[in-house]
Amino acid sequence: MAKYIKQEMPDIQGTGENKCFYRLQTSGALSSKELITRIAQPGSGLSEGTVAHVLQSLTHEMARAMADGYSVSVDGLGIFKASIGVREDKKMDTINGEESKHNATSLQVTGINYRANKELIRDTDSHCHLERGGVRELCRSSYTKEERLQLALDYLNNPAHPFLRLDDYVALTGLSKPMASRELVEFRGNAETGITTAGRGTNKVYIVRITI
Repeated sequence: MAKYIKQEMPDIQGTGENKCFYRLQTSGALSSKELITRIAQPGSGLSEGTVAHVLQSLTHEMARAMADGYSVSVDGLGIFKASIGVREDKKMDTINGEESKHNATSLQVTGINYRANKELIRDTDSHCHLERGGVRELCRSSYTKEERLQLALDYLNNPAHPFLRLDDYVALTGLSKPMASRELVEFRGNAETGITTAGRGTNKVYIVRITI
C-alpha cells in the first residue's frame, strides 16, 4: 500500500498563503532484474532471458529512432522524444546577438521528454490504495533575506572559505535546500549582491563577484 505526503509549497509570490500539494512517498526503486522477474512469473509463458532481450532491444531501437528525430509511441506506456541543448563548455546564443553562432558539434541530446499514456495513468490509479504518510513543512530561516545575504558574504570574505556551496548556505541560514538554491540563484542574478558563480553542474559554487 502506497503512502501519500502532504507537502507545503514555497510562497514564491509572497502572498502569505500556506498552500500545499500531495505526493507519493517513495517505497524504493525497482531494479530491471526485479521487473523482469515480475514479468516472467510462472504461468506467463516467458523466460527471464526473453524478457531481458526484448527490453534491451526496445531501448536500443528507441534510442536510434529518437536520434533520427522521431518521437516514439509505445502503446500503454507513452510517447518519448529527445531534447537537445548546448554542450556544457559552450555558451548559449541569443537570437540577434553578435556572438559566434553554434554549429551541430556544439549541441547534444540533453534529455528525453516523456508523456505518459492515459491508459497507464488509469491502470496505475486502479492499483493504487493510499494511506496517510505524514506532513512535510518547509524549513524556515530565523534570518531575513538581507541578513542571509550578509551571512553569505561574511562567509566568503573569510580566507578559510574561498567559495560557498549550496549545503554551506543551507547550514548557515536554516533554509530548505530548494529554497536556498532559489535564493542563491536570485543573488547570482543581481550584480549588486556581490555574489556570482564558478563551475558548472554539480561542481557549481558561489564566490565573491570581482569588480573592476
